[in-house]
Amino acid sequence: MLENIAYIVIGITLLMWSADRFTDGAAAIARNLGVSRLIVGLTIVAIGSSAPEIFVSILDSLKTCAPDKPDCGPEVAIGNALGSNITNIALVLGITALVRPLLIHSSLLKREIPLLFLSSAAALIFFWDLRLSHVEGFILLTGLVFYFFWLVRVGMQSRKEHDPMVDEMIEELPEGMPTGKATFWVILGLILLVGSSKLLIEGASGIALAFGVSETVIGLTIVALGTSLPELGASVASVLKNEHEIAIGNVIGSNIFNLLGVLGIPAAIAAPTIEKDILNIDYPLMLGLIIAMAIMAYGFRGPGKINRIEGAILVAVFLGYYIVRFFVL
Repeated sequence: MLENIAYIVIGITLLMWSADRFTDGAAAIARNLGVSRLIVGLTIVAIGSSAPEIFVSILDSLKTCAPDKPDCGPEVAIGNALGSNITNIALVLGITALVRPLLIHSSLLKREIPLLFLSSAAALIFFWDLRLSHVEGFILLTGLVFYFFWLVRVGMQSRKEHDPMVDEMIEELPEGMPTGKATFWVILGLILLVGSSKLLIEGASGIALAFGVSETVIGLTIVALGTSLPELGASVASVLKNEHEIAIGNVIGSNIFNLLGVLGIPAAIAAPTIEKDILNIDYPLMLGLIIAMAIMAYGFRGPGKINRIEGAILVAVFLGYYIVRFFVL
């Protein structure tokens, strides 16, 4: 038991650290090759912030099943995709709003929210038969590619209009780094991302066995919380610098990425089955949180705003969900 807890703690810690190193290195290489700061921010940095979820998804999809469990699948990865979305909105946005109420003016963010609903609808359709096929996985991953093309196109237009989120994002990009040093961080980051993901999955499987719960539940709770810590740190740091658009932009972008990429990877590789409780409990809560976030972000009577009271409600929802899902259901 203690060994599995140690695996999880070490895995999460290394995941966060290596994801930062990988992102900084990849962004520096792209900048040194002449890629614009806007494209680097909208693509490489966005991918890097979701690197923990990506590598957990890949490694869990490629794991070898035990002889007594031939039908095992990437349960941690499926749980992580949905659990991270719940954690991003309920915990990350909730705590961020408690630190400082969020104001949303960005038109780019408001354009992304419909895409988040579209991605959620696609996930629901694919979940309906309690299985994700290889074809559905490739559809989701194709949707992710189109999302990045759309994001760059709209981002370039928004920059001309001085969109607050785009301006804040470009200002936050790290300064130049020599290509040799950047390459070293990319390679080291990749190695540690793979190793820490293996540790996290090993620990999660052991905890699931010890508590008698499914690996999906562990992915929805412990693993999702761990892989969402980078978003929490980035959002709180952003709001303390009055960069409110980045704080919520991290959450919206990460949620779209989770639904299209983190969910698409295990589907494309392993075509897993889906626990029925996901359709009955986890997906409805995720969708409800997305709707609540959209209402707050659009601000129909002025700028969008998430105040401290709403932040406290979101955190309370997260804690209630976490307790019920892990200890009751």
